[in-house]
Amino acid sequence: MGIEMGTDRSGSARLEKNPLPLRDPQTVMDIKRLGSMHQSRLSFMRALMRKVMREQWSIQTERMDLDKSGYGSVVYRVSAGENRYSFVAFSHQLADAERSDRVIAEKWDVTLALCMGEVDEARLARLQANVPKQEAGRASTDMLVLSRGNKSSRNFEYVVDELAAGRQPSMQKLAQVGYLYRTTAVYGSGKFGLADWQKVTSQCPEFASPFAAEMFSCFMLRHFSIEQAEHLAKIKSPSTAVPMQDAIKRFIGIGNATGLGMAPYLIRHPQLIAQWVLTRERAIARVLRDGELNQETLAEFLRILAKAVQHLDETMVADRDQTDRNRTAQQELLSLRDWLSNTKTTIATWSMLSNHVTKVASMETQELVNSILLEVFPDIADAQEKYSGVDEGLRLVPEMLLSDLRRLIERHYRWALDIDFSQASANRYFWYRSEEKMEPRLGDRSNEPGVEKEMPLPIARLVRACYDRLCASTDISSSTVAQFVAQHPEQLGIVKRIQGMSQECYGEIRGNLADEHMLPLDLLRCKLSFFGVSKFDPKSKLWVRNTMFQGAPILTDIGKPFNDDWYFPVANPDCTAP
Repeated sequence: MGIEMGTDRSGSARLEKNPLPLRDPQTVMDIKRLGSMHQSRLSFMRALMRKVMREQWSIQTERMDLDKSGYGSVVYRVSAGENRYSFVAFSHQLADAERSDRVIAEKWDVTLALCMGEVDEARLARLQANVPKQEAGRASTDMLVLSRGNKSSRNFEYVVDELAAGRQPSMQKLAQVGYLYRTTAVYGSGKFGLADWQKVTSQCPEFASPFAAEMFSCFMLRHFSIEQAEHLAKIKSPSTAVPMQDAIKRFIGIGNATGLGMAPYLIRHPQLIAQWVLTRERAIARVLRDGELNQETLAEFLRILAKAVQHLDETMVADRDQTDRNRTAQQELLSLRDWLSNTKTTIATWSMLSNHVTKVASMETQELVNSILLEVFPDIADAQEKYSGVDEGLRLVPEMLLSDLRRLIERHYRWALDIDFSQASANRYFWYRSEEKMEPRLGDRSNEPGVEKEMPLPIARLVRACYDRLCASTDISSSTVAQFVAQHPEQLGIVKRIQGMSQECYGEIRGNLADEHMLPLDLLRCKLSFFGVSKFDPKSKLWVRNTMFQGAPILTDIGKPFNDDWYFPVANPDCTAP
């Protein structure tokens, strides 16, 4: 774009006093690019870990009541600032045939809750009667998060057996699946009767940043998974069992299985997504403008680049397309290293490097390089860490002339007008909610029923329909939006969106969500990258597994020096020695 734009309280566009060369929204919000994004220093779990370490949260085991099979309950007491919280885990017996990552599952290896305040016996009994039922139970407004998870069939028993035999688990084996448990759902912000976002921000300031409570619950499940494995190893062989080494504990993350349920969030909260993306783009732009390129920063860039290459090499996924993307990124990073090492290569600024990467590398590599640059300049990146709050109300501007509304569409939604919706391929899919779990699903318009239940997610098609209706109107130069929506009330929602989102730099995803070539994984990966996950492992075009908190600090690290250098976690062979 060349300039940095924002909005004032009235919602009108304004220019920043110190403009930044932000990337064009057409580039940034392209659906394929969003599906190529990686975690960065600005990701939510990275910011959460810096807060935990900086404020030295105290996290203690209040109750450990696991039987010889590892089943029972555990309560952790969390002291953060002036507030007290409790993280409660219930471990259950689960047959292998009952273990499922699907949202329709009704049993899990572990069920979890993050609660405000202390948990006494009476409260624990209430939680134990409801948390294992998840959405079928009764949540309350003193609970922040409700979650559940399943064991890794490849890693959990292996780790228990190794520890019981007096050996440390192999880091190389753990690199293949970097976790002992994976979450299958993490609910917060008022879901099922939990504390809503207003209560969280007003009474729980420690979790008043995007998805902080949800990320913290995943962090605590990671800790529980290690403690449970050590507990079972000691039960299995009291005389030979050893605790897990700290370096291996750090390398173990928490898995996550994410499906279509996450995708509509990006469409339904465009103003919030606009702020997330703008925060990241501002940081990248400031690094490119203000970050000094010298021998020291170039050496740091190359060091992190080498770590990213190894991280990609250790990312083992069955999906052929993702494997190819990872290998391509590896090779392009190595080519970039060689290009920088060439004595004939002369670059004076990071912008020159960025321009080179844009010309010669894939989107995957381009976004990896952006993440690396944010690591090279932590002070610049961390200064953007606080995500701005946003009033998500899209309000109608009734006095706007229809001619002005049409110009808004032609200027800000040209990408939607360029789609040919007369083609059957452009209308292949429709989004709906399942009756069983009220979760988003994707239907094939050509052979599946339920089109009448379609959710209004294909924004491009809605914009096109609104534009065509506008063009068919008479007296467009004198008629107002109020008159238009009075005559065509079905257009009210999209008109408000067009008016509101035309004030944002980013937010609208450039893509047709009904197209036969659309991949929901691109939407999932975009949101997950803001969470801070790594090692994307697609299981179909509809759901993906990934790893969270791999390489992150452990509880015993709190209070010690912290460099926040757990990006691109890699196996350390030195840690496998007994």
